[in-house]
Amino acid sequence: MKQNQILTTSTEKDYELLDSGDGEKLERFGAFVLSRPDPQALWSKSLPQKSWDKADAVFVRDGEKGKWKLKDGMPKKWPLNFAGLKFLIEPTLFKHVGLFPEQKSNWEWIKEQIKTQNSKIKNKDQKNVKILNLFGYTGGATLVCAAAGAAVTHIDGSKTAVKWASENAAQSGLKEKPIRWIVDDARDFVKREIKRGEKYDAIIMDPPSFGRGDKGQVWKIEEDFTKLFDDCLKLLSDKPLFFLVNGYAAGYSSVAYANNLKIMQKKFGGAIEYGELAIEEKGTGRLLPAGIFARWSK
Repeated sequence: MKQNQILTTSTEKDYELLDSGDGEKLERFGAFVLSRPDPQALWSKSLPQKSWDKADAVFVRDGEKGKWKLKDGMPKKWPLNFAGLKFLIEPTLFKHVGLFPEQKSNWEWIKEQIKTQNSKIKNKDQKNVKILNLFGYTGGATLVCAAAGAAVTHIDGSKTAVKWASENAAQSGLKEKPIRWIVDDARDFVKREIKRGEKYDAIIMDPPSFGRGDKGQVWKIEEDFTKLFDDCLKLLSDKPLFFLVNGYAAGYSSVAYANNLKIMQKKFGGAIEYGELAIEEKGTGRLLPAGIFARWSK
């Protein structure tokens, strides 16, 4: 296994990590600069306070949630280009904005896996690579898969998130691609797919530490992850392409996710990689930790 990798996202035209520190990060999304909390920023800020004071939007904690203080004239949502795709940015009450830049390295890997597989297809009548994206949120991975020529089933328990993801697909010119947008609890959907005898060539999952399904079903990663993972194995085709697991704020090591993937390697061969996701700060080169990943590929 390739251990302790750090996959890094660098500055793009429409995205920059301008500064971080003291439990906060300062980012530019298109024309607007946002300041929001980040507990991983356990160091001092580099830029002077006056640079932070110029932020167009600042997230302020208010109990379990919070609120954004927006400058006059700032839109509630706006489009930007990132990783060759287009996304709608919209600050939410949970401090997220609909784009997770740290996933860029994973997206590039996904794209390469699909394109390599497509290059091996000689029969034009052969179906697209089928991919299941669980906890798909605003659809970054779904868009990448569709743009690379795969057929995607996008699952999320939030109707708002699925609508947002479909809007991102439209923004990126992928509206007519073979994407199924489904509002459902990931566990319930997977169990039904097993009964239906459905199979997928690849699975992507980005489970939260805690969440709720479409009918209020409670998800706790410490109780539900391994059960869902085991069920996902039953949905894989005879010659699967890849399996990617992401993690954020769950308190686990990437090794924990990688250990689950060993069953894939034992059965199908291939390789396992795992490590951290990070964003490179402009100017200083400091890396802001932004999650973990583990992935298997044939």
